[in-house]
Amino acid sequence: MSVDLRLYALVDPDRNGGHDLAALSRSVAEGGATLVQLRDKTGSTLRMIEQARAIKAALAGSFVPLLINDRVDVALAAGADGVHVGWDDMPVADARRLLGREAIIGLSIKTRAQVEAAPLDLLDYVCIGGVFETSSKDNREPPVRPKGFAELASRVRQRAPNMPVGAIAGIDESNAADVIAAGADGIAVISALSLAPDPGQAAKRLRDIVDAGLRLRGAA
Repeated sequence: MSVDLRLYALVDPDRNGGHDLAALSRSVAEGGATLVQLRDKTGSTLRMIEQARAIKAALAGSFVPLLINDRVDVALAAGADGVHVGWDDMPVADARRLLGREAIIGLSIKTRAQVEAAPLDLLDYVCIGGVFETSSKDNREPPVRPKGFAELASRVRQRAPNMPVGAIAGIDESNAADVIAAGADGIAVISALSLAPDPGQAAKRLRDIVDAGLRLRGAA
């Protein structure tokens, strides 16, 4: 399955800018988001399922997939399109076995060792980061910056030439073009959308930056 990572919107009830998550998801999808992820590190399983179902309904007809961060069980219960996992979550092989071949499964990558260990044959995309500092997640490792992103992305593509590679953490309108120039197929963002006065317009501006950067790189 080919995954469009150009503008990957992460929505989080603890960083929602006062927006209802379903309405926020619909707004950013209308603005140009190509993928939406529900990330909830503090809520109950019930809350996550209810949120995911509401977001799924809000995205109906948009052709924008909904992924769930970490929780394969929530993805299954809510009928989401897949999951995004980290190295401390359910192993990719188990998630694939439970969700099936049609599900979208993505993995976070931060280091060269993780690039080498990642089961790329079982994945639909990877997100490399953190690229910049961010307050939305506690990153123990220093940011990789565009140069480090480019090095990790190059090695991912040596192993899997057609693997979509996204960039995550601290990305906004001021630096999105730099990340695309470094080789990203797209950007994953939280605050630059959810904390904006008009998330839909913020999505449109970010999507325009990404698309322009991909055209400049000859990747559009």
